[in-house]
Order: sequence, then C-alpha cells, then structure tokens
Amino acid sequence: MNRPATAIWGRAEQQDFRSRVRGCLLGGAIGDALGAGVDTLTLDETRTAHGAEGVTDFAHAYGRRGAVAAATQLTLFTVDGLIRAQVRRDTGAWHPPTDVHRAYLRWAATQSDWGPDERRKDNGWLAQEEWLYARRDPSVSCLTGLGDELMGTLEKPKNPTARDAGAVVRSAPFGLLVGWEPQLVCQLAVECAAQTHGHPTAYLSAGAFAVIVHGVARGDSIDAAVQRSLALLTQRPGHQPVTDALGQALGAVRQGIPTPGRVSVLAEGGAAEDSLAVAVYCALVGEDVRHGLRLAVNHDGPSSATGALCGALLGAMHGETALPPAWLAELEGRATLLEIADDFAMEMTQGPALHGPSITSSAWLTRYPRGGG
Repeated sequence: MNRPATAIWGRAEQQDFRSRVRGCLLGGAIGDALGAGVDTLTLDETRTAHGAEGVTDFAHAYGRRGAVAAATQLTLFTVDGLIRAQVRRDTGAWHPPTDVHRAYLRWAATQSDWGPDERRKDNGWLAQEEWLYARRDPSVSCLTGLGDELMGTLEKPKNPTARDAGAVVRSAPFGLLVGWEPQLVCQLAVECAAQTHGHPTAYLSAGAFAVIVHGVARGDSIDAAVQRSLALLTQRPGHQPVTDALGQALGAVRQGIPTPGRVSVLAEGGAAEDSLAVAVYCALVGEDVRHGLRLAVNHDGPSSATGALCGALLGAMHGETALPPAWLAELEGRATLLEIADDFAMEMTQGPALHGPSITSSAWLTRYPRGGG
C-alpha cells in the first residue's frame, strides 16, 4: 500500500479536524446506543414498547441507558490501529491493514478475557479500559474472523459468505484519513473489512461508507460524497448490490417527506448495503442530528448498526457541537471516545512532533507502542 503525502495543517484546520473526528466517533456511539435498546425489535414492536413515534431517546440496554454495542467497541480499536500504523512508520514498516488487524485481535481478547492483562506492555492504553471487557452482541463473523491470528485478505478473506453490517460499522475512522486520496481510503477499508467479512457486498459497503465519511469530513456534501463512492465502486467486481442500495437511498430522498415506512423499505434486506442505504438516506433527510438518528433507528432492521452509521456520518459532517448534549451526557464510554479522538487528531496533524525514528521512549510510545502486539 502506497504511503499518503504528509499534509501541513494550520491552527484553524486542526481545530476543525478535531471537531469532526470527535463528532464522528461520538455521533457513531450515540447512534449505536440509541438503536441498541430496540435492535431486535420490529417497527411495530418498537412502537408498542415506546409509543407511536417509536424510540426517541436512549432505552435501557445492557443494564443502563446510553450503553453502546459492539459497533462502538470495534470503532475504537480501528482508531487505535490507525494510530499504531502511523507510529510504526518510524521503523520503516508501512502496512496499515496489519496494524488494524492487530488492533482487532486486541478487541477480540476483550470478548473472552475477564479484564485487562497488565503484563502485556505492548497493548497500549485502550486495551486497559475495563469497561470494554463486555460482550455487546458482536456479529458472529467478527468473532470467528478474529478467532485466530491469521489475517483475512481480499485474496483469502475470512467468512466469504458473511454480508452483515459488522465490518461496515467499524469503518468510519478510515474516512477520517482526510490527507489520503479517496481511492486509498476505500482500499484500506475494503482490505480491513475482509479480515472478518469476505462477501463482496460487505467489504465494498465498508469501502463506500469510508469514502462517504471522507468526503463530508473534508467539507463535501453527502450527495457529492456518495457520488464519489459510486464512481469508485463501479471499478470493483461485485459492486452492483451496493451501488443499487445507494441509488435507492438517493431515490427515496426525492419521494417526499421522510417516514419510517421508507426507512423500513431500505432496511428490509438486513445486509451491509441495506444498513448503509438507511444511514445515507437518514443523514440526507434529517432536519438535524437528533431527527436523522431517530429516523435511522425506527425500522424493522438492525437499528444499532444503522444508528451507528448515520451518527458517524452526521458527526463527521457537522462536528461535535451539533450533537445533542443530553445524549452525550449519558453516553457510555464518552471519556474514552474523546481521549482517542483527540489522540487521532494529534497523530494525524502533529505526528512528527510526538515520535520519530530516533525516539525510543516517550509517553506517546507508551500509549501506542511500536511493537507487534
């Protein structure tokens, strides 16, 4: 994989970027938490439980309000892997899919271990966060794909029939590599998705989502970002279900006032491309973040996934100040999300000042070790 060019950042650009990174990670987690309480319910069941408007606020899930599911856990480790990839460039090594895969293996350990292993000094700080050691309904494909240390690739993907949204929901951070060209962002997201989800519609949906996040994080409209993703997708075998789903999302926008019924039509397949279509549609028609997210979780499909995707997209577009303060206040893991968001923003804008080939010991290298663990 080619190395991207290094960008030069002004102060205002750094502040805007940090706000979008925070918005993307926090927004995705809010959407994840909003959908978690109704993830297995149909729209009718949701309305029976929460009223005619469906779920409009955090519902209890995993023993509390504002609890996040596996989508947020995995997204955190995607960020961790991307930071590690930048740090390991100092050694002359440059293969981000490997660093992201190692991060996903650290996530997999949280799904089986009782708690952090302090003896593993190369784990860094994120794997020491005790609240992450809880199983929050990850897709079976994520667990089996990361059940051993063998990394799936596009040539030999893990779980070649898996087409759920488990890989897409962890892919927003690839789009935050705003200094990269869109085709490189797409390629990285696709390669990392194939580590657990080998069906073309699953890994191409991840690539498309990353490109859309990338576009809005750079200031493009959602529509322009979707068009760019479509242009990149059409060059890849197996793209038709994904491009069709995105086309249906854009077409639904022109059908009039958004309704849960329209969302349910887009979501009804339950596959990765269907969740992507719901997220794009709700982000396009939502009057604000709150409205868009409520639309994104009230349907018959996987509400946690569609909420996470829509929230990440809206957060990357509008920045953290657009997120509802009441939801942020109750969000599980908010401090961790903010910490790693700021670390990512610092690494991408000030990396050479934090570490370099001649530095062997620093606080940054303690947080993000260069080792292979």
